[in-house]
Amino acid sequence: MSQSQTRVVVTGLGATTPLGGDLPSTWSALLAGESGVRKLDWEGVEDLPVRFAGTLKVDPAEVMPKQTLRRLDRNQAIALIAAREAWTDAGFAPPASRKAKKPEEQSGVEGGFTVDGERLGVVFSSGIGGLHTALNSYDVYREKGWSRVSPFTVPMLMPNGASGHVGIEFGAMAGSHALVSACASSGEAVGYAIDMIRAGRADVVICGGTESCIHPLQMASFGAMRAMSTRNEEPERASRPYDKNRDGFVLGEGAAVMILESEEHARARGAQINGIAAGCGYSGDAYDIVLPDPSGSGQAKAMQRALKDAGLEAADIIHINAHATSTPAGDVAELASIKAGLGEEAAAQAAITATKSMTGHLLGGAGALESVFTVLALKEGLIPFVANLEDVDDEVDLDIVRDEPRKVPDGPAAALNNSFGFGGHNVSVAFQRAL
Repeated sequence: MSQSQTRVVVTGLGATTPLGGDLPSTWSALLAGESGVRKLDWEGVEDLPVRFAGTLKVDPAEVMPKQTLRRLDRNQAIALIAAREAWTDAGFAPPASRKAKKPEEQSGVEGGFTVDGERLGVVFSSGIGGLHTALNSYDVYREKGWSRVSPFTVPMLMPNGASGHVGIEFGAMAGSHALVSACASSGEAVGYAIDMIRAGRADVVICGGTESCIHPLQMASFGAMRAMSTRNEEPERASRPYDKNRDGFVLGEGAAVMILESEEHARARGAQINGIAAGCGYSGDAYDIVLPDPSGSGQAKAMQRALKDAGLEAADIIHINAHATSTPAGDVAELASIKAGLGEEAAAQAAITATKSMTGHLLGGAGALESVFTVLALKEGLIPFVANLEDVDDEVDLDIVRDEPRKVPDGPAAALNNSFGFGGHNVSVAFQRAL
């Protein structure tokens, strides 16, 4: 980061995941090594090759009115749940209070600070969007005819629906964006949010990711690719990054949100600062629509570019939340790219975790959730350990956090969160501890 570049800070965090209905419960379960992966109880599930997933700990129906849910796809509902938590965590006034007054009259609204909607942006991603809506609506069409299809079908299925709903609820008029890059989608959302603030387009940005596509078609299609674990008899132990016996990823669902602000804006209102969103790096493999470039050069470039964008040296990185999905080839390939991106010496000093071992893989929501975990690891001084790591792969030669959370020393600290997606999308986001 150059001397003149605006510094971007994290002032609010929120999530709903397979581990908990909010961020505190999710973080507590993560540090305890709990699993959010469960057997599915669908009719006909026994015919599927994979019969488990990381389903939400708290269903949206438990916290949102039925009439509201009828107009939202599941991925949009959980996006709003996580966004509301992050908004409150950042100390902002409830949306209802914001709508009650004009922006210039809001400085005294009871219940928190306010922000001018013209200076508030949204970047919210989903890798797949409203899959449940699309498939369920087609079933209605076939069985009952076109007149019974909901008029809300299109806004419920479109990938930018979550971004739109979050922008509407909080009155974000600086721009509402939805980046779609498969499993790198919400990592990119964080990077784009940083850029919005640096460019002066917004003072505050709500950024995050959401995904809810645990559906028979999705399970069947990933199963046909032989990409998912088939450990049907012990699903809670199925996601095992870096373990010799890993056999594929575990599908998960959830949403996570970060409130980013310019440091000047945050300090002017006396906001809590959870961490610094220091920079982001991107690259494209240009290799294959599904397979990553085996050389790992694209992933390494993303990490190098994140460091440059953040004004950091490789030696500053003390922790990496790896993409590590628990696939036989992908986990060790990423370790090779970390060594190429940071250099052997710096890579050896970074404590690496893989939190998908407990949450499953949230696809387009993964980058945001793991960014939240990275910020908390620096803030709380504890790095979550990799669950289910019983027999380390012989090719693993870096410092993987095992058995219990790792304490982070006091003082300056920086970390990376990696997200890679089908299509050759590579994103690495750099965070620093706020001192």
